[in-house]
Amino acid sequence: MSGQNCLPIRCTTCRRLLQGLGGGLLAPRALAQSTYPSRPIRLVVGFGAGGIADTIARTLGVRFSERLGQPVIVDNRPGAGGALAARLVSPAQPDGYTVLVTTAAISVNANAAREAIEAGVNLTPIINAAETPSIFAVHGSNASKGMMDFARAARSGRFTFGTAGIGTTEHLMSEFIFKAVPDVEATHVPFASGLAASSAVVAQQVDMTVTAIPTVFGQIESNTLRVLAVSSKARMPLLPEVQTLREAGFADFERTTWIGVFGPPKLPAAIAGRINDELNHVLRLPDVRDRLVRLGFDPRSGTQRAFADYVKTEVDKWGVVIRSTGIKPA
Repeated sequence: MSGQNCLPIRCTTCRRLLQGLGGGLLAPRALAQSTYPSRPIRLVVGFGAGGIADTIARTLGVRFSERLGQPVIVDNRPGAGGALAARLVSPAQPDGYTVLVTTAAISVNANAAREAIEAGVNLTPIINAAETPSIFAVHGSNASKGMMDFARAARSGRFTFGTAGIGTTEHLMSEFIFKAVPDVEATHVPFASGLAASSAVVAQQVDMTVTAIPTVFGQIESNTLRVLAVSSKARMPLLPEVQTLREAGFADFERTTWIGVFGPPKLPAAIAGRINDELNHVLRLPDVRDRLVRLGFDPRSGTQRAFADYVKTEVDKWGVVIRSTGIKPA
């Protein structure tokens, strides 16, 4: 009888041991997701300080840190139109502690770079944080009545324009527009950030900057820069007197640039979802929205899936622009 009694006890004990062992094997991943974050998070920004990606990262980072209870460190890694930062984040551990903040330039790079980082393959789209149109601005003392007047008057149609780098949306858009205008020869001068490009215009080192209004808002207010046109479909509420490109006589071309957040590929859904949820909350805070709107941003929000789908359409759209300009992969 004692032997018969021992067998069920042993089997029950084994089952419990196996269940405990199985729970232990599954625990690390579940624990990593349930306790995220347990240390500082690094926001790798694809452009220099003062640019639109940097502004978004620093504005959201403060409240993001408060909600997560962990420090959020902004790490600017400018270069190659945002591609250097993307190449840094793509091979990072998919644990949610290294996150990319970049612009629509990543959609351009997917078409124009030989070693492209594909946003939907080599990165995990998390959220579209904000959008803003591009502006075409010149030195505050420039007396041109508009974009076409400037282009034709500047040294017989020859002028330089600065952007935040080769392969940015501002670079490609400008090439597309200026090539469509007869007798205009525009030379691109790349910089590490939109702020660096606009500062070069103020210093009269280049003739024009193509950037986003949040980057140069202070320079516009101080009249050191003067905006000649915006790339939006309609005039901007912040600049009601400034014409759209179409009104200015240029190609019927409408583009806004967006600033998005990405993680490494294979980022666990629970962690990506947590980041998306928290940033959605931050973007809905009245003080955050008010600050972004005052700077010229259109705050966005939404699901991961919606952003992933949007990024795919953006890659396709910029592919058409790149092919039309004849720009070769770098």
